[in-house]
Amino acid sequence: MTSAMRELTVTSERRIQSELDMLTAVEQGVVVTQATLTKRIGISIGLINALLKRAILMGYVKTRQAPYKRYAYYLTPKGFAKKSRLVSEYLDCSLRFFRGARSEYAELIAAASKAGMTRLVLVGSGELAEIALLAAWGEDVTLIGVIDPNANEPRRHGLNVLRSLDEAQHCDAVVITDPKEPQRTYEEMRAILPASRVLAPPLLKITPDQAELIAAQKQLGAAA
Repeated sequence: MTSAMRELTVTSERRIQSELDMLTAVEQGVVVTQATLTKRIGISIGLINALLKRAILMGYVKTRQAPYKRYAYYLTPKGFAKKSRLVSEYLDCSLRFFRGARSEYAELIAAASKAGMTRLVLVGSGELAEIALLAAWGEDVTLIGVIDPNANEPRRHGLNVLRSLDEAQHCDAVVITDPKEPQRTYEEMRAILPASRVLAPPLLKITPDQAELIAAQKQLGAAA
């Protein structure tokens, strides 16, 4: 999967998910205000406003006057049909992302094994860790554990949860599986290990020399 295709897939998935979440929230009960809807599905009031305007324009949602000069939103039959189509589109996007991510982690782990790095630690315990675990099946590697300082359980995805890299014995390399702050996580690992032992797939869009680039830009700015 190319970089452009990944960006398009993620963007499409987010758009579909936002619209699907909005229609689902309206379907599940009368939403009196946009603020209530924003709080329920966790996106900005501006995006809610845009989604509702589009949904009303397309005939998916209707409004009716509610007490205290408010408006209640509800789905039309056309809206129920649209929600069903969005479920299908969302699953399709999610599956494409899953296949692309699994392929990238499989290539990464296979290359690590070929280079003699067979004892690996995952850094980040979310869904990407589970994808990396699936990608490692069949490869000549051992996943020692997954680093997550905030985890409340001793095991996750069938792996031991580690609080830090210090708890990993005889680790050859780490694999970044943190989708929230991959750049920061990468840099934390780079402060401990050489670049060749900190592995990350292209989908995380990590800049290996970001700190040096920022420092160079600051120097140029100071000299200008």
